[in-house]
Amino acid sequence: MKALIKQLVYPSCMRLQQQYVPKALSKRAKATCVLATRGPLVSIVVPSFNQARYLDATLHSIFSQSYPNIEVIVIDGGSTDGSIKILECYGSRLKYWVSEPDNGQTHAINKGFARASGEVLAWLNSDDLLLPGAIARAVASLSANEQTDVVYGDRVIINEDSWDIGVWRTWHAHDSVLAFADFIPQETLFWRRSIWDKVGASLDENFQFAMDWDLLLRFKAANANFKKLDAFQGAFRFHPEQKTVCAIGSVGFNEMELLRERCAKQDGLENYNKQKMHREVLKFMLTTRWRELTA
Repeated sequence: MKALIKQLVYPSCMRLQQQYVPKALSKRAKATCVLATRGPLVSIVVPSFNQARYLDATLHSIFSQSYPNIEVIVIDGGSTDGSIKILECYGSRLKYWVSEPDNGQTHAINKGFARASGEVLAWLNSDDLLLPGAIARAVASLSANEQTDVVYGDRVIINEDSWDIGVWRTWHAHDSVLAFADFIPQETLFWRRSIWDKVGASLDENFQFAMDWDLLLRFKAANANFKKLDAFQGAFRFHPEQKTVCAIGSVGFNEMELLRERCAKQDGLENYNKQKMHREVLKFMLTTRWRELTA
């Protein structure tokens, strides 16, 4: 009964799991026109460690995009599983790649962004995918409004074999609920270099799980303007070794509590208001679910 209630009431972004019988991911592809003129350079950093099983698909999803002006930087943490052979195959298409020990994913991403020269920035974990047209849609949205700093979209959930097993749709996940929970799919996120520079041009390496949420909160504190794209922009791979699955209990919950407490202190409160958190999450949940049902 509880499972049925969750299926009926909870929006898809609160169900990070298989939601239906696996189907071909290609059915989620949405045609997108290439921008008429050569747009700004987009830099995409790919952190990786022993992800040879998925790395080729990740890189292929970037290089098969319709947008022509990209640079890709791969920071590998010293993989021993065949990742190096894949990177050597892509070598001439990558702006830079290295395979050497690092201090974890956040450090690797920072190493990559230190070499990025694009006006638009993003990172893509080496087990996730960009969906067709994702970069072009993100750049088109940023180009259409100079006041927009950050864009994101919806995600498809895929399994180890890249089959579509679920969706993650959001609605205004950057508004008041962001102080309590992060429903923004990281692999769909693109932002301007100007807002990146404004918040310090690096991820906080004290965070190894919630560094994307920390970055979003710093963007918001810097008065960034967010826009949600009405499109599936990325694919999140759900598998037993995925960090969200493995580390949420040991690391993730603690980091999320730290961020909630920080938001409370920024608002002049000693501790965050749990009743307010429940209200905001419930409001977000019901609004998002209603939009899913009426779409």
